[in-house]
Amino acid sequence: MPAARGEPPPIEGVCDRRFAAVRDAFASNFVERGEVGAAVAVSVGGRVVVDLWGGWADARRRRPWRQETLVDFFSVGKAFSAVCAHRLVERGLVDLDAPIARYWPEFGATGKEDITLRQVLSHRAGLPALRAPLPDGAMLDWATMTRALERQAPWWQPGTAHGYHVNTFGYLVGEVVRRTTGTTLGSFLRTEVTGPLGADVHIGLPASEHGRAAEFLWPAGPPAPDRAALTDDELMKWNVYWNPPGLSGAGWVNTAAWRAAEIPSTNGHGTARGVGRVYAALARGGA
Repeated sequence: MPAARGEPPPIEGVCDRRFAAVRDAFASNFVERGEVGAAVAVSVGGRVVVDLWGGWADARRRRPWRQETLVDFFSVGKAFSAVCAHRLVERGLVDLDAPIARYWPEFGATGKEDITLRQVLSHRAGLPALRAPLPDGAMLDWATMTRALERQAPWWQPGTAHGYHVNTFGYLVGEVVRRTTGTTLGSFLRTEVTGPLGADVHIGLPASEHGRAAEFLWPAGPPAPDRAALTDDELMKWNVYWNPPGLSGAGWVNTAAWRAAEIPSTNGHGTARGVGRVYAALARGGA
C-alpha cells in the first residue's frame, strides 16, 4: 500500500554532512515513490556515516519505523549464505570444487553427482527450480525441500549456463553447512559471523524478536499463469517463483511461521545497520 504523497515523514537518525545527498534521496523516496517505511545505513572505513530510518512499520501506519525495526531482506540472505560457505572453506571443512555429494551423499543422484559448491554459489548448478509440484508452505519445512532437491535432475548440464537460483540456493548451501557442522545455517551464521560482529541480522528469527519485524507490503502483480499450458522452458521459470507456493503474495511473509523458519535465500531479517555492519567487515577483508 503506497504512502500518501506530499511531505516526507519525519526522518530520524544521523547523517554526516558530506552525505547530505543520501538523506535527500532517502526522504524523496517517500514522496516520489510512495515508500511506507525504510532504513538505510552506510559505512566508510569502518565508521558509520549514514544511519537513517523513517515512515511506518505496518500498513495501518500505527507502528513508527524505529532504529531497531527488522525487515525481511529476501535475497540479501544469499550473500550471508555465501559468507557461511566461505567460512567452511577457511576452516578446511569443504572444497569449493569438490562434488557436493562428498558431504551430502543423497544429493548425488539424477545427474547431480559432479555438481560443486562453486557451481551453486555462481548459480550455474542447473537447479534454479523444482519440477515436482510441492504443497503450499513446503518452503517452511527444511526436510521437504532438501529431499525434493535430492530427487531433482538438473535443468541443464551443470556448469554450462547461468540461471538465478532464487529459492534453491539457500537450501543447497544450508544443507552443506548442516552436513559438515551439524548445525543449521542460521545458527552457524550467528556463531561465526553476526554474533562476533554484533550485527542485528537473523536467518530464522527468534520468537522474542517478532515484534520488531516490519509488516511486508507486497506490490500488486499479474496472476500466476496456467501451469498446464507452459512449455518446458516456461515451466522452469514458472517453478522458480511458484513451486512451492509462498512468494506469490505477502500472506506467508508476515506470519510467525515464516519469520521463524530458516529459508536462507529468502527470509533473513535484519536492521539496515546490522546488514551494513556485515558488509563493512567484508569490505575490510573480514575484520
